[in-house]
Amino acid sequence: MDRRYRFRRAVNYANLSTPFGLLVSVVGGATRRPGPDGLILAFGYRYRFPVAGAFTVGNVVLTRHDSLSDRLVLHEGRHATQWAWCVGLPMLPLYLLAMLASVLVCGHQATYNVFERLADLDDGGYPRAPLWWRRRGGGA
Repeated sequence: MDRRYRFRRAVNYANLSTPFGLLVSVVGGATRRPGPDGLILAFGYRYRFPVAGAFTVGNVVLTRHDSLSDRLVLHEGRHATQWAWCVGLPMLPLYLLAMLASVLVCGHQATYNVFERLADLDDGGYPRAPLWWRRRGGGA
C-alpha cells in the first residue's frame, strides 16, 4: 500500500473516525472486509439513513448493497482522505453545512457540496443540477 494511504489510515484511526465508522458498521449489521488503499468495505448496512449508495466514516465505506463499483470506491476513498484532513469528527457538521448550502443554491444535496465536488460528482453518481437563479422559467 502506498505510504499516503498508510498515513491516511493511521490519521483516521488516531482521530477516532475509523473506530466510529466500525461502530456504525456493527450497529448497522454490515459485514466488513478489507478494501483497496487501506479502506474497510462494509456491505449490507441495514438502515436507510443516510440516503446514498454508499457513505464513508473514517476509512470505513458503508453500503446497503453487496458490491460497489470501482469508481464509487475511488469516490469514497477521497471522502476518507477528507476525514483525515478534517481531523475526524468535525467532518460531520462541516459536511452537513456543505449539504445544506448545496440544497439552498440548487435543490440537490450533492451538486454544490464542496466535499462531493472534491470527491468527483461523476464518480459518486451525482447529477449536476443548475443553480436556482440560472434555471429558465416555465412560461414567459
